[in-house]
Amino acid sequence: MLMREAHCHIGLLGAAMALPTVTRCASVGEVLAMVGQLARKAKPGQWVRVLGARHQGWRERRWPTVGEMDAATAGVPTVVMSMDWHECVANTPAMTLAGLAPGARVGANGVVHVDANGLATGLLIEHAAYAAWESAPAAPAGALPGFVRAGLARYQELGFAEVHDLRTEPALAKALLEMDASGELARLGVRVAMFPLVRDLPEVFEMVAQAGGCGRLRVGGGKIFIDGTLNARTAATLQPCAEPIAGCTLGKMMVEPEEIDAQMRACDAFGLPMAAHAIGDRAVRAVLDSVARVRPATPGTRIEHCELIDPADVPRFAELGVTASVQPCHLLVDMPVLTRVYGHALHKVLPLRSLLASGLRAGSLVGGLVFGSDAPIVGPEPADSVLAAMTLGDGFASLNPGEAIDDATAWKCFAVG
Repeated sequence: MLMREAHCHIGLLGAAMALPTVTRCASVGEVLAMVGQLARKAKPGQWVRVLGARHQGWRERRWPTVGEMDAATAGVPTVVMSMDWHECVANTPAMTLAGLAPGARVGANGVVHVDANGLATGLLIEHAAYAAWESAPAAPAGALPGFVRAGLARYQELGFAEVHDLRTEPALAKALLEMDASGELARLGVRVAMFPLVRDLPEVFEMVAQAGGCGRLRVGGGKIFIDGTLNARTAATLQPCAEPIAGCTLGKMMVEPEEIDAQMRACDAFGLPMAAHAIGDRAVRAVLDSVARVRPATPGTRIEHCELIDPADVPRFAELGVTASVQPCHLLVDMPVLTRVYGHALHKVLPLRSLLASGLRAGSLVGGLVFGSDAPIVGPEPADSVLAAMTLGDGFASLNPGEAIDDATAWKCFAVG
């Protein structure tokens, strides 16, 4: 069976393979010990950047405070990024160098979190997290192609024939075009579909056009972010979660309905579908509502993640020809936050069996159910998603086992059809 990875971040996967991770840490103390050790080894001007934080699964179920971070890192700018890349914790030097003032709003959705006294806690959300992360010295010129090669080589090892990159920046598109022209993609035996942000779609589309045709590379569609994530408690939901963050009782919608419509039309003008990051049930409904209003001429509109889907919206996927592009492997790390914070909505967690029963076709990119990993957010191994889809929490912490599917059907969701 030829396999497709329907949702990943190729460059980030390659880069992440070279960065330290706190995925094995079980407590705040272990995290602080790790960053402290890295800080002591850092050279002048070097930052400490660590991936894979999942504070909901730590013993204390909280982020380190900025004071704890400062004490552990002794003046070395340090950022610990969450496993879902939607929030991080930073020390004072990192926030200062990034120009992040307490309480500041960054971009459309970024927040520098503060305590009751208005002092920065070190927690940075959405665009504020990206600002801190990207303020570190840039990777050496020419590093990106190496990251891309490492990421694609990993997919080749796992037996994937097709990979969908779900936020292809122009620099990444350039690296992929060069690899395609040189025959490197052919040697790897991997085809790549690029999904740049809708704002970058014209530039990437033109780059491909100027290349005069691509053998193993294509533009698959445009991407938009509708909401945040479950672990950050910014996933847009229809009901409040048990532990809402300030100002986000129902999570956070990143765009208004008219903007979703506009970006869908922009993709349609290029003859491409839109791929929408929507994790909470309110965000999923917003995308389905937009499809119903716009009725794009281009088939294959995708909702990425859709980890919570209200029962009333399940049949709308097939009715509207919308593809559910999901990553069951997320459940293996999302269980603590789902059971504790979203316990009232467990019946909405990845209703895979119902989506298929309503008419979605396993493995189809148009009106289908397709699987991916979101690597490096979660590892790219397909067996993890197959296991999660077959159990939906049974044996770990029962989530929605009635919606589990059999192994043959789960593997078919990875199949290139």
